[in-house]
Amino acid sequence: MAASKLQALWNHPAGPKTINNSCIVAVHFWAPTFKWGISIANIADFSKPPENLSYPQQVAVTCTGLIWSRYSTVITPKNWNLFAVNLAMAGTGLYQLSRKLQHDYFSEAQAVVAQE
Repeated sequence: MAASKLQALWNHPAGPKTINNSCIVAVHFWAPTFKWGISIANIADFSKPPENLSYPQQVAVTCTGLIWSRYSTVITPKNWNLFAVNLAMAGTGLYQLSRKLQHDYFSEAQAVVAQE
């Protein structure tokens, strides 16, 4: 059972053995797999103080995630690993942006109200 599932993954058109012109080209599988490192790094930054977060970086992570999530659903073969990693990137980027916005704009308003 497990062997047949592994064989199916191995031979899938978007699997680790993507064949293009008789050469093994692993872009369809390995590029999104290594891209998980960006999402993991963004998750590790959840403990980072919000004042140390960068708007341009988080906007880029979010937009990249959204654009490539859409792309992964229109290509053939559908690349669900690419979809999942980019959905994770968009989610972590949006969360980090919300933390940064909360800190920069809403915590100051709450401090002013508290002083009154």
